[in-house]
Amino acid sequence: MKIIKQFLYLEWRAFKRSPSFETNVAIKILMGIVALYFMAIFLFLGIGIYFIAEEVGASDPLLWVNKFLIYYLAGDLYIRYSLQKMPVTRIMQLLLTPLNKKKIIRFSLLKSSFSFFNVIHLFFLLPFSVVLIAHDYHLIGVVSWFFGIFLLILSANYLNVFVNSSDRVFYSAAVIYVALALSHYFEVFDITTYTAPFFDGLYQQPLALLIPIGLVFFMRYRAIRFFQNHMYLDSGLAKKQESVRSLELGWLKRLGSLGNLLTNDMRMIVRNKRPKQAVLAGIAFLFYGLLFYTNTIEVYQNPMFKMFAGIFVSGGFLFMFGSYVPSWDSAYYPLLMTQNLSYREYLKSKWALVVFAVVLSVILSSFYLLVSVEAYLYILAGGFFNLGLNAYFVLLSGAFVKVPVDLTSGKKPFGDSQAMNTKTILLSLPKLLFPIGIYALGYYTLGNWFGITLLIIVSLLGLIFHQKIIDALVKLYKREKYDTLASYTKP
Repeated sequence: MKIIKQFLYLEWRAFKRSPSFETNVAIKILMGIVALYFMAIFLFLGIGIYFIAEEVGASDPLLWVNKFLIYYLAGDLYIRYSLQKMPVTRIMQLLLTPLNKKKIIRFSLLKSSFSFFNVIHLFFLLPFSVVLIAHDYHLIGVVSWFFGIFLLILSANYLNVFVNSSDRVFYSAAVIYVALALSHYFEVFDITTYTAPFFDGLYQQPLALLIPIGLVFFMRYRAIRFFQNHMYLDSGLAKKQESVRSLELGWLKRLGSLGNLLTNDMRMIVRNKRPKQAVLAGIAFLFYGLLFYTNTIEVYQNPMFKMFAGIFVSGGFLFMFGSYVPSWDSAYYPLLMTQNLSYREYLKSKWALVVFAVVLSVILSSFYLLVSVEAYLYILAGGFFNLGLNAYFVLLSGAFVKVPVDLTSGKKPFGDSQAMNTKTILLSLPKLLFPIGIYALGYYTLGNWFGITLLIIVSLLGLIFHQKIIDALVKLYKREKYDTLASYTKP
């Protein structure tokens, strides 16, 4: 207990002495508000899922929920991989102290057990368990099911260590899960036929709880061993020297300095983990519209939700990559500012990159024509807005999001993952609410077609006034130049 108090004291002192202490406090408050929002969603879902199951005709709501739990757990692991960073206490500094290595590891894993990514699931599992007991489900069976599912979630917390340490593990698992989900949707192969009986068994046979108990202890043991094998300044914690792949894009050089900047961005994406993840997220968002345009979820049949999906399908890369301009260049931003390079050229290169991604996304999403012409029109309208205005909005928000990005660390267990920044999320809201508001204005006056047409017309204003908007962005970036440099050069 004494050593835990010492670790907590060191954590607090490090947080309080941070050069950006006031900013950190503000961000923590905003993160708390966002956390409360998601807790409320999970709470209402936990209370209402029983009655939703009854409405869709399920004879046994628990069996119906168990059928889809495999996808729930897979989604949890994906979210962890994308956003969760392992809360490893300042390893490099502590290794120079007489503190026991095992105690450092155990405290770090204990801290990860209380992560928001674990606690949030209690707001779904607890209310749902209470509703089950209130509807005469067996008390011991419900308790066994509750602890079994939560222990599987804790196992995923430790599994995240290995997933983050190897991209191949995650990508292989992701491909398998996507293939299984698609085969289930098209009624080729139903994986839930084999997974649902296990979750049902946690309720029917409480002794089955021994399986998740053994799994969580095994995963924790493997996580401890993994940390022990990598906690060395000259190996596990040292920056890896990787071979650099040469990427020659001669056709871009014809564009002069703009082409050189685009070539550098393409090389950065190919060679580094974080930009690759932005590209993969953009590809994943291409399939996001299937939830909205196939009428599988009743609430998503609202036209506002369909327009929301259209913006995301066509703008996945724009949001995931553009929102971190110029943070992608934070490692060498001071050097960049010493070059014979104008802000106009720099911003136009970023704008051209996200615009190209939007156009490509709209073309690739043409398979939605197989669903319906209306579905593709939503995507087309969202693409026009992303192309005409959101491409500038992401550059505008980038002037205020001064969070350095470590391209080399990714989300390794011993490195800061620089997960989705709260300020970035808040600045993204106008990029979604504004186009939906324009569409709603047209929809509730003259109907759906006018709403889509109005959004496209407003979007064209961005292309008409392209030069003036770029001029305004250049002035803004020049004004924020020294604050940005200070943020990227903080120790």
